[in-house]
Amino acid sequence: MKTNNQRAVKAERLADAFHLFNQLSQNLSASYQGLEAQVARLNRELAAARGERLKTLVEKEKIATRLQQILAALPAAVIVLDYAGQVIDCNTLAINFLGEPLLGENWAAVMRRRLPQVGDTPHERQLPDGRQVTMTRNFLDNESGQIILLSDVSELRALETMLARQKHLTAMGEMAASLAHQVRTPLATAILYASQMNKPAVDDDKRQRFSQKILERLHHLERQVNDMLIYAKQGRLSMESFSLNNLLEFVRENMAERPILFQLDNRVEADAMLGNEDALRGALMNLLNNSSEACGDDGEISMTVFRQDDYNLGIRIEDNGVGMSEQQRQRLFEPFYTTKSSGTGLGLAVVDSVVSAHSGSIECRSVLGQGTVFTLLLPCINHYSVTLSNASAPVENEVTDYETV
Repeated sequence: MKTNNQRAVKAERLADAFHLFNQLSQNLSASYQGLEAQVARLNRELAAARGERLKTLVEKEKIATRLQQILAALPAAVIVLDYAGQVIDCNTLAINFLGEPLLGENWAAVMRRRLPQVGDTPHERQLPDGRQVTMTRNFLDNESGQIILLSDVSELRALETMLARQKHLTAMGEMAASLAHQVRTPLATAILYASQMNKPAVDDDKRQRFSQKILERLHHLERQVNDMLIYAKQGRLSMESFSLNNLLEFVRENMAERPILFQLDNRVEADAMLGNEDALRGALMNLLNNSSEACGDDGEISMTVFRQDDYNLGIRIEDNGVGMSEQQRQRLFEPFYTTKSSGTGLGLAVVDSVVSAHSGSIECRSVLGQGTVFTLLLPCINHYSVTLSNASAPVENEVTDYETV
């Protein structure tokens, strides 16, 4: 009986075990089917992603090819630098401009050898074959490098030069017509006075007055002819050493003959200058003549000479005259623009030409009814002479306090 019970228990346990095994088998089968479905889904997604990636790669390859074609067809040289300034890529025109080898070269060394600077413009360079290019640069993100762009501007500069020449010739024609009209009046006056000099009825006092009138008219003609010659040179003046004190003494003597109150304040210790003294004399006298006419006999004019830095000489001319409107100030340096009935309109154009010939700058500030201020900055200080003078002079005599505009 006990044996039968044990067998029944074992049979029951075996049945339970088979039942549990069947359940596990079913669960495992279901899990396997689910896994198969998931693998199939992932395979489909992977295939789709692979297709998209291949499509993207094809599109990127097309874009890269297009960019390469555009880069090769650009009418400018493109140079790519790494963070260390080495050339890592360039287009065909860059090699045409600069020659080979270029890749792997240090860009600073390439510029020194093959791209010298043109004049005082840091962005204009000259190629080995003489062509002029403008250089622009942009930094890449995270300071990982730079892109240099060289654009050929030789034809543009040639056209600008041609246009400037044509404008200058046109202005010269206008100037000749205007000068002929302006010369005729003082010349006729001088001839009239000269014709009276030898008449017996003219006493010595009248002869002296006539002589003074003739001299004034001749000086007037000389100024006009000098202005014309300086303007005709279009900023091309010979530069020589001259004395600043002599230049200022000339100005002081000329202004002393006028009833106007004139003050000259020279704050520059250096005397050795480099420039065209005659042209500077004419430019300063043109400005002072304008100030005198704007002030009248009761006006005041001050001229301050200062040192802007090691090279730049500053000259400021200030008057308490009638001033000018903003519209007049904007046209101030145009050739033949004048508000005077007897003026040629060439004086301030000549001043601008002289300043440009000295690589300087001129600024005008004016308020209608409150006077005018002209400020000139001229790189005329002879630095070599100043250095020698300072080297032999005591330390306490060195100029250390510079005035700024």
